[in-house]
Amino acid sequence: MSAEDLEKYETEMELQLYREYRDVLGLFTYVVETERRFYLTNSVDLQVRSVDNGEVFFEVTMQDAWVWDMYRPARFVKNVRVVTFKDVNVEELAKSDFELPSEQ
Repeated sequence: MSAEDLEKYETEMELQLYREYRDVLGLFTYVVETERRFYLTNSVDLQVRSVDNGEVFFEVTMQDAWVWDMYRPARFVKNVRVVTFKDVNVEELAKSDFELPSEQ
């Protein structure tokens, strides 16, 4: 497989992933972004934890989530638990955020 073939394959996979994201977006209420992944979910719990040395970390749990990852064979996940020392962003989607314009 040439470098060009690989690049074409990855481009097609990203486009397929975007289309899937667009199709499922309306099913979810929250967007959760971590350093490594991007999730859509209806149930998210973010806990700020600290250890004895004063370091702070985040524990995020989600149920029935969709994960943006083109290398996963199945992107719907029943339960997710993320533990990270990096920033976590949780946003509630406004319904207008995912209304598609009508085609005329």
